[in-house]
Amino acid sequence: MIVGRRDLIAGGVAGGATLLAGCDRVIEHPAARRILFMGEDMQRGLQRALVDRNALAPEFTPEQRSPFFRPNGTRDPGTPEYDALREGRFAEWRLQVDGLVARPLSLALTDLAAFPQRAQITRHDCVEGWSAIAKWQGPKLGDVLKAAGMRDGARYIVFTCADMYGGAPYYESIDLVDAFHPQTILAWALNDRFLPVMNGAPCRLRVERQLGYKHAKYLMRATAVASLAGIGKGRGGYWEDNVDYDWYAGI
Repeated sequence: MIVGRRDLIAGGVAGGATLLAGCDRVIEHPAARRILFMGEDMQRGLQRALVDRNALAPEFTPEQRSPFFRPNGTRDPGTPEYDALREGRFAEWRLQVDGLVARPLSLALTDLAAFPQRAQITRHDCVEGWSAIAKWQGPKLGDVLKAAGMRDGARYIVFTCADMYGGAPYYESIDLVDAFHPQTILAWALNDRFLPVMNGAPCRLRVERQLGYKHAKYLMRATAVASLAGIGKGRGGYWEDNVDYDWYAGI
């Protein structure tokens, strides 16, 4: 079942969700991690050579969903700005799509629901060592980027979020291969209910071929850029910059 735009308008986004969880160990490959840190260009080349980036992540049946979906990362941004958006049932929330685009966009939840919707039941693998299966719904990120009109030179999409780390907004990035992957969506629904706050309300990224820390929550902005050099410390994401996580967390 795909939740309709009318349901979004009528239901609001303050509703909870049927939550999930499960527990698998995420396998790490230290040698591969070292190789993937050997420069951006070599990193991309190795990714293409070792991993089929166009392959689909496995999808599951409704019966295979986990009974509880635990939050990863921030549980509640807790800022005055976010609290005001939540108090207003996110009616004033907008996702800004900007940077190297021909037509910058400012999208409300109803605008996201007006795009063709994709619903998918996939497994979330967290770097902390747990996993869970859930159903997500939202427009394909690629469709939104097409509506904005990507300019020549754009190579990455940088996501800026409402939660704060070290006094600055959380940020993450993916390249255009993942941005236009058919399973990469801007999810506003979890298990046929609006996203709860702890899972990233009102909208989060789902990039199903990567580990959970790449699935940025509390999205506020998606910016097309030519390089990651000016983003944070240049590694492309908060955890990459500060905890030496891999920029490409493919699974």
